[in-house]
Amino acid sequence: MSSAYTVHDDRLDARLADAEFAIAVVTATKPDFYKQAPVVTAADELGVPCFILHTGQHYDDLLGHGLAEYGVEDHIGVDLGVRGGLSQKTAEVTERVDRFTDYLDEHHPETTVVPLVHGDTHAAATVPQAWAFATGNKVAHNEAGLRGMAPDYDSVDREALAVGDDDAVDDFIDTQWDGDWHVDRSEPFPEQYDTFVGSAASLYHFAPVELNREHLRREGYPEERVPVVGNSVVDAIAAKREADLDESVFDVYPVLEERDDWLRVDIHRRANLLPGRFRAIVEGVISLVEDGYNVNFVELTATRNALEATGLRERLLELDETRANFLFTGLWKKHAHVYEFLESGQCMAEFTDSGSMQEELNHIDEAACLTARFNTDRPETVFEANTNLLVPPISGEFVATAVRRVCEDDALLATMRDGPALYGENVGRELVSFMDEHRDEPVEWSHERAGFDLGETTGMDYL
Repeated sequence: MSSAYTVHDDRLDARLADAEFAIAVVTATKPDFYKQAPVVTAADELGVPCFILHTGQHYDDLLGHGLAEYGVEDHIGVDLGVRGGLSQKTAEVTERVDRFTDYLDEHHPETTVVPLVHGDTHAAATVPQAWAFATGNKVAHNEAGLRGMAPDYDSVDREALAVGDDDAVDDFIDTQWDGDWHVDRSEPFPEQYDTFVGSAASLYHFAPVELNREHLRREGYPEERVPVVGNSVVDAIAAKREADLDESVFDVYPVLEERDDWLRVDIHRRANLLPGRFRAIVEGVISLVEDGYNVNFVELTATRNALEATGLRERLLELDETRANFLFTGLWKKHAHVYEFLESGQCMAEFTDSGSMQEELNHIDEAACLTARFNTDRPETVFEANTNLLVPPISGEFVATAVRRVCEDDALLATMRDGPALYGENVGRELVSFMDEHRDEPVEWSHERAGFDLGETTGMDYL
């Protein structure tokens, strides 16, 4: 069921009054809230007009809490109110962005508005496309150039990995850190589709690291429009470090403070909800719990659906009842609580399929990152920083053995915690400053790149 499309004209008109240029910071899902909030804050500090274009996908008190938590809720200028599956959301974004651009044409015709999308969320694909179709202009892309990469699986013994052979696991770690990697566009789905489509409809691509820039240059995007700026997640982490929490995560979950060396498990990607992969992950986790490891399993909506479909949820509920070393929770509402726990020294490692968590744990030194994927679009955290390792869900035996291999090796853990931070600082200011400096270049045609001045480059309504 669709929600209402809403223009908050009182907020929007005040922010765009007499503005020649403005940034429309696009948010859709939980990662957008904390990675885009620093851009909004930086724009305010630099005096650059800015508002939030929210698709409305994550809107409830739990998933939508990030906008309030990061203090940017009152910057929402328009809420598209989209709902439903991928097809419905795509259609509604397209229609409602078109409607919103009509509003801008009517009420703020002298203001050049450039949307800034983020990462590989579905909004990163749909909003640039919708904006281009409605206006003929392109957008800017924060966290651009995310391309899945995989290590060389032909160089490892697959059968030995599947049964959790220790030597094979060691070889696989060496392959990840020292071997060759290749681009693997097959997943995650739909995130890899989203980031490629987002690139195609963007004029400016803000690359987190040089590797992302190399991907985009190889695909033909002009180098001067692909600045390497870092990742705005570092600004979010800094903001939460300075925040005064009215309630600690250890107040919410006291057992987290009573025990050390927790493994936090966070699984939600569509590909990992395939029955074979999902069983491998959960069975591996159960094995670790039975071995005495302290495990916090975080259940998201998609995770719960998969647990119920596979008949594994009752097993985890039983463990939660009978094992003091197992904590089964829902999604943590406050992002600050996640950072507090990861930085507390109580968390030994995070076993995750989140892209953002791979970045965050590169910046946070106290916990290692173990990624439940066959590839990753943050491979620099593996082969460059050594703060991350892939633990693909091959089998329950492999998952358990690989996690044990890392967690029982103090030297390996130290290496993963002490790797170089890759993602810069004050990234929000870098993004806003670049967009402000290039405010007069919202679109470029091929004749302009070729050096020909043919006059006016906007206006095709008569065609």
